Amino acid sequence: MKFLRTPDEQFANLPEFPFPPHYATVTAADGTELRVHYLDEGPADAAPVLLMHGEPSWSFLYRRVIPVLVAAGHRVIAPDLVGFGRSDKPTDVADYSYAAHVAWMSDLVFDVLDLRDATFFGQDWGGLIGLRLVAAQPDRFARVVIGNTGLPTGDGNLTDAFFAWQKFAAETPELPIGQIINFGTLTDLAPEVIAAYDAPFPDDDSKAGARIFPKLVPSTPDDPERDANLAAWTVLEQYTKPFLCAFSDGDPITGGGDAEFRRRVPGAQGREHVTIAGGGHFLQEDCGPELGRVIAEFIAAT
Repeated sequence: MKFLRTPDEQFANLPEFPFPPHYATVTAADGTELRVHYLDEGPADAAPVLLMHGEPSWSFLYRRVIPVLVAAGHRVIAPDLVGFGRSDKPTDVADYSYAAHVAWMSDLVFDVLDLRDATFFGQDWGGLIGLRLVAAQPDRFARVVIGNTGLPTGDGNLTDAFFAWQKFAAETPELPIGQIINFGTLTDLAPEVIAAYDAPFPDDDSKAGARIFPKLVPSTPDDPERDANLAAWTVLEQYTKPFLCAFSDGDPITGGGDAEFRRRVPGAQGREHVTIAGGGHFLQEDCGPELGRVIAEFIAAT
């Protein structure tokens, strides 16, 4: 497997991002060792909060969420998925699969970091991958919060907005990462923030993961990950620990997707869920501190 490692100088002078990098090694199916980056803030002996990003962002997305959780006394872990942020980036789209991403994050979260009594939050692909981790080892997680995400099984419940995004990512000659994040927010991002989202991707070869990710979302019944996601749903349908939906009110891609979790997950039933006003798809950008407070208050209440 061939991969790129974004030079450190690309990450100099990022706005509102004082967090030092941490690295771990995970092993791909062909034996290639990949370096994965993660943030690790707050007291090391506190129960962890695992924040997982999606496409095509990286842990920079959580820069306004992390301080709120740390101030509440929590340890916060925010990894960069392989192909994103400071993590290594395989250059062949064929090296990326849904199953590979789950395996890489399992290595990090379970084997390297050995997280237990964790609170999970995932948005976009962070939910697709992270909910598979929850389903694989539910005893490691004390509670779950999700926002603007899903766990699709290929049964035709994806939105037109998603399919438009999937087509764009596959066909556009240039993939403008920072502008894509900007299009997915309700606020206009400052130029230096857009540049920070572009920072991990200095050339097109480094964007293989970003290009292929939309195609990996299960959208047909013959998807290779359908059975694994159905199995994950079977676990979630027995998950009685606290489960909170915190979707935003302005996301055309996942809008209404929380209803399935509210209906099917026992830990979500009968709970007062949260709709975060003024947030687009990337609610962490539009409403970061509020999202941090929602997670912190949910932990305190449960």
